Amino acid sequence: YRLAPEHPFPAALDDAASCWSAFAAAGPAGLAGDSAGGNLALALMLRARRDGLPLPEAAVLFSPSTDMRGTGGSMRANARRDAMFDPTKMEPMVEAYLAGHDPDDPLVSPLRGDLTGLPPLLFHVGAREVLRDDSVRFAEKAKEAGVAVTLRVWPVVPHVWQLAHSFLPEARRSLAEAAAFLTSHAAPSRSAAAPGEAVR
Repeated sequence: YRLAPEHPFPAALDDAASCWSAFAAAGPAGLAGDSAGGNLALALMLRARRDGLPLPEAAVLFSPSTDMRGTGGSMRANARRDAMFDPTKMEPMVEAYLAGHDPDDPLVSPLRGDLTGLPPLLFHVGAREVLRDDSVRFAEKAKEAGVAVTLRVWPVVPHVWQLAHSFLPEARRSLAEAAAFLTSHAAPSRSAAAPGEAVR
């Protein structure tokens, strides 16, 4: 998808929505995203619901950004412990993405949206991340809205540690749990049709 600052909001979401329309037309699917991509995945579900598109069967979010205002307590509590982000330097990135757009728009800050009707969600986030509370607060709000949510806060891992799956056991475990979660919510395959049952 197109990137800011050359292509600020809503370019990336427009691109994601176009892709999702094609995937959804082909049949049920799952969705996953990490960090800014996690933000995009959550915003995409809100937009799909708004536009009458099918929602994914389930979604996995790895350390997503859900609040462009950065109001979570972990932004301060973990400011000196997060190996990836310095909260004081995140504001210019947010401004480049928003280009003057309202940070409270749920399509950029999904935490601000109505979460009713979202599919089952799995969140994995590190305890020491500045974005920890973006996941924790979203999970709490989603549960209050009746969404099936699984939240796991991992100790002593960096932001999006899943990228280190070639040598980090925690990364392999996280990806395995995510795969199992998506598989458990996948629509029955065509091959699972009962004898004599029409396959659509």
